[in-house]
Order: sequence, then structure tokens, then C-alpha cells
Amino acid sequence: MINERELLEKQPTKDNELKEFLVNYVGNKHNNPDDNVTVEMIVETMASDFPEFLMVVAEENWIRGYQQALNDVDYGIKLENED
Repeated sequence: MINERELLEKQPTKDNELKEFLVNYVGNKHNNPDDNVTVEMIVETMASDFPEFLMVVAEENWIRGYQQALNDVDYGIKLENED
């Protein structure tokens, strides 16, 4: 399993228009001429320049995690009651 640090340090490929735009935008914003742009740099730039977008993603992630936790509790209760 890949840990969070590995994902943040990963340099994304420019294999579609959006990724190419983001990598170039972040590279230019950080004055990084060698295109050494990491996912972490993109997240930091998005947080700075487009926080509304990241808030929606974070809220959705939180809701899904909370729902999964409730499902896990229900499943655990079901297993306990079967004994």
C-alpha cells in the first residue's frame, strides 16, 4: 500500500490536458523551471488559489468516511448478534 507521503511526493505525468495545465501552472507559480512539480505542490496551490474546490472534495471525503464508519459499526453489531 502506498503511504500518504509517497503520494504527495509523486510527480504527476502530463497525460491529459488538465494535468498538463495544473503542472505548468504550479511550476510557473512556484518559479520552478525544471517542471519538478509534486502532487503536494498542486494541493498547496489549489488550497491557496481555489479553496472552494478543495473544501467540496474534503467535505465529500469526510461524509463518505463517516458513512463507511457507520456501515462498519452496523456490520459489527450484526456479527455480534449472530453468535
